[in-house]
Amino acid sequence: MIHRQVSDWDDAYANGINIPQGERWPSAWAEPSRAYRERLIATGRAEIDIAYGERPRNCFDLFLPVGAPKGLVVYVHGGFWMRLDKSLWSHLAAGAVERGYAVAMPGYTLCPDIRISGITAEIGSAIETVAARIGGPIFLTGHSAGGHLATRMICASSPLSQPVRDRIVNTVSISGVHDLRPLMRTAMNATLGLAEEEARVESPALLEPLPNARLTCWVGAGERAEFIRQNALLANIWIGLGASIAVVEEPDRHHFNVIDGLADPDHPLTRTLLTG
Repeated sequence: MIHRQVSDWDDAYANGINIPQGERWPSAWAEPSRAYRERLIATGRAEIDIAYGERPRNCFDLFLPVGAPKGLVVYVHGGFWMRLDKSLWSHLAAGAVERGYAVAMPGYTLCPDIRISGITAEIGSAIETVAARIGGPIFLTGHSAGGHLATRMICASSPLSQPVRDRIVNTVSISGVHDLRPLMRTAMNATLGLAEEEARVESPALLEPLPNARLTCWVGAGERAEFIRQNALLANIWIGLGASIAVVEEPDRHHFNVIDGLADPDHPLTRTLLTG
């Protein structure tokens, strides 16, 4: 394998301009998300904007199966910690909900109104709040920046309490960014405000996993080279630290459609996530 020096870090993390018809997203998610949310609200199986903290974005949506939940799935959205919100992803709850699980989708304060370390704390608070409502095993997943945040929950420095940590049985980071240091070289860092110390303490690839951590690093085979590298990076490091690791490069998937499998109860992504 030939390794080349990255000459343009902004391009290395730019998805929309490097995907055919990339301008379709994120608006392509809006209608299926709205339709799914309204369908579950109409049947009494969704609660929207449940508060877990005091800031405006400190709330989560909760989608419920028919009958008692088998456990809890938490999906954390992406957007480089500075864009988008939970309302765009409701339809991705469908796969786990149809398999009998409750699905929570938390919002969080966006940079520059908060630091990434603050977002980590907020997601921890959201999981604690919903875990108090829904019993059983917990499954964590997230996309892009959300993949980072989901994985951050199973680091040794997780903000989660021990009882909640003990309930986490599986985590799937989808196209996650696990080493934040390269982002310091991008223009977006004017918004993220990352400095060396925070980048180190918030990068799962530079941290120890929780004991008995189980993690799948999942990425689209057609993604930017940096996301494929970041995906393999955490897996390679954590397997040497005792975590149970799997790596998947899903064929014919790019950064925006790699999450689509979560809407399908029989898709390998959903089945992988719900492995107990």
